Amino acid sequence: MTTLFIDVGGVLLTNGWDRHSRMLASKKFDLDLEEMENRHHLNADTFEMGKLTLENYLNRVVFYQKRKFSKSDFQKFMFEQSKPFSQMIDLILKLKIQHGLKIAVVSNESNELNEYRIKKFKLGEFVDFFISSCIVHLRKPDEDIFRLALDIAQVPAERVVYIENTPMFVEVAQGLGIQSILHTDYESTCSKLSFLKINI
Repeated sequence: MTTLFIDVGGVLLTNGWDRHSRMLASKKFDLDLEEMENRHHLNADTFEMGKLTLENYLNRVVFYQKRKFSKSDFQKFMFEQSKPFSQMIDLILKLKIQHGLKIAVVSNESNELNEYRIKKFKLGEFVDFFISSCIVHLRKPDEDIFRLALDIAQVPAERVVYIENTPMFVEVAQGLGIQSILHTDYESTCSKLSFLKINI
């Protein structure tokens, strides 16, 4: 193995803006969760593929009517939902140093959240390149995002291990010949890496 593909939300960090975060937002800002969810799902793909700015996303999903709070307050809350999984970050750092692996992030992220999370948690210090949906305008589970990652890494699929917490995305990557680990927790991922002869 020469290369490690890794997801961000649910692996290195908490999810950026998932249903749980939207539920917390609905309570904090007294919003109708069902209406917000309906509006979110109509815009989610476009938002994560970098075709909709955060401001326009918020205009469509939250600020389509007058609110008692500001857009900046809501955005601050969104960003504050991101927390690190320190054990996993340390693990990837260790694997990179110990095995000389190339590290590539393959993730579905909206543009502003992607930039914030990379800078806030210093992901650029150990990730060699980012295949983020907002940059490449492709979104998992589209097979082409994995093909693009392989092309950019200049590595055959059999030389890659992919760590991902969404079962369908694991299945898609495996269908392309990429050895993939379904991440559920730190301990089991370490065990699965050892099984693939990647010593921790």
